Amino acid sequence: MNEMTIDAAMLARMFLAGAKRLESQQAIINELNVFPVPDGDTGTNMTATIMQAAEEVAGEQDASMEVICKSISSGSLRGARGNSGVILSQLLRGFTKVIKKQETVDVPVIADAFEKAVETAYKAVMKPKEGTILTVAKGAAEQARALADNGVEDLDTFFRGVIDYADEVLEKTPDMLPVLKEAGVVDSGGKGLVEVLRGAYDGYLGKGIPFSASAEEEAQEEEERLKYAYCVVLRAVLKQPLNRKQMSDIRSFLASVGDGVRVSDCGDAGISLHIHTDDPGLVLQRALMYGDLREVSVHDIKTEGHIEGPAGEPVTAEALELDSSIIAEEPQVPAEKKPVGFVAVCAGDGMAEIFRSLGCDAVIEGGQTMNPSTDDIIQAAHQVNAETVFILPNNKNIILAADQAKKMCDSENLIVIPTKTMPQGIAALVSFVPDDSPEENETMMKDAITQVSSGEVTYAVRDTVIDGTQIHQGDYMGIGEKGILDVGRDRVEVAADMIGRMMTDGQELISIYYGADVDEQETEKLQSVLSERFPGVDVEMQYGGQPVYAYIASVE
Repeated sequence: MNEMTIDAAMLARMFLAGAKRLESQQAIINELNVFPVPDGDTGTNMTATIMQAAEEVAGEQDASMEVICKSISSGSLRGARGNSGVILSQLLRGFTKVIKKQETVDVPVIADAFEKAVETAYKAVMKPKEGTILTVAKGAAEQARALADNGVEDLDTFFRGVIDYADEVLEKTPDMLPVLKEAGVVDSGGKGLVEVLRGAYDGYLGKGIPFSASAEEEAQEEEERLKYAYCVVLRAVLKQPLNRKQMSDIRSFLASVGDGVRVSDCGDAGISLHIHTDDPGLVLQRALMYGDLREVSVHDIKTEGHIEGPAGEPVTAEALELDSSIIAEEPQVPAEKKPVGFVAVCAGDGMAEIFRSLGCDAVIEGGQTMNPSTDDIIQAAHQVNAETVFILPNNKNIILAADQAKKMCDSENLIVIPTKTMPQGIAALVSFVPDDSPEENETMMKDAITQVSSGEVTYAVRDTVIDGTQIHQGDYMGIGEKGILDVGRDRVEVAADMIGRMMTDGQELISIYYGADVDEQETEKLQSVLSERFPGVDVEMQYGGQPVYAYIASVE
């Protein structure tokens, strides 16, 4: 092809092809995680980010350049997940700023758009680091400008030149970041960006992966969705609060009689549940054991195709197959805004209970492998219905999304406390003083998180070397805020040694939050080991229920 311009229809086609290319490569990108932990999520986050925008673009038929650009920008900004997803959304935002008023765009305009994309993304990151997706984007922009300045007008030549150079920069990222070289991988975010560019070029050529599934794939997906005949949604007003075991029993029972199970704790409003089943009566009888039923919907999803959700809003059967990222669904929103509220991100039902007990109004289920989107955070803030809402990301990979939510939210004043771990979030909540102003509390909460040292124990999914430490598949790793603290085959010993390396003079409390796969016998053993090693230091063990990480620990 020797075309010299692209129009809105071609832009849409290229963007959709780029999104599908990224989606097809997400597992490979996830495996490029530097740490060999079972939670590599860069590919997942970038895919979720771009696919939200792609769904909007796909819904625009014969749209103008401005409409397509708006769908790309707003969709990716709201759908942004994780640091890589936020950066990708900012690249797309900057790119579309330049071209949105054009009917067609040529090489010089696209080169301008590349430069604006990089400028916008760098501004969004407080401390930009080279050897990352930002470096790959900058390389692509520099090559785009060089080709434009050298008189290249043919888009085919231009696109190939930009992608080839971006790939060269990607291969050099291990030379810029020692941790990449030591782990033997290129930057995962940069890899994702290159795949988007490759997919977009395929779309330009009329190739690439079709955005919609084939008729055969759609039929197969529909058959899987309709395995059970009925969709049941209800809310139960509880006779008395349910403990962790009772909630677990409900989920286990529902899983035995259907799929698509979701049970949500709605606080004073009770619990809500969703299930696909062949026997709605069993579900209703079980729910009646715990309280009075409200907003009950039972629909034949094989023939009706949709159900009415608990709030009376039509919800497609397909949409209800997706897990909600917010644990507390459809709560009773206060009629008037209160002065201050809190939103926390955490993983594990025990951790959610802890945050709620400390006064958190809304808990978003998330963390590694399941980073909430910018829009999830905004919606949770709306749910709180307060003049000022403190956001506790509790994960370094969620802070950028929280910051982006703050910029996009115009109905509440969002204050992001940059908590990188769940123990830091707990410390921030404990330090809150109701009688002080939001600004004073922001200062105190930020100071409180500096007083907490955190660590976590998980297992390695591959052999590697990090900071000179040999790690083998199946090893347990104690990971601190700045890197690997201990590696071994005994989980209790690794946890104890990790905590030992976290301890300094004057610390008085060790808090351990144990995960979903840790039994009581093991927790008692760890508590005994720690009490013996650190006499005079209080050791508290609490159920966190988090996946992947057997122990999350803090010392203060």
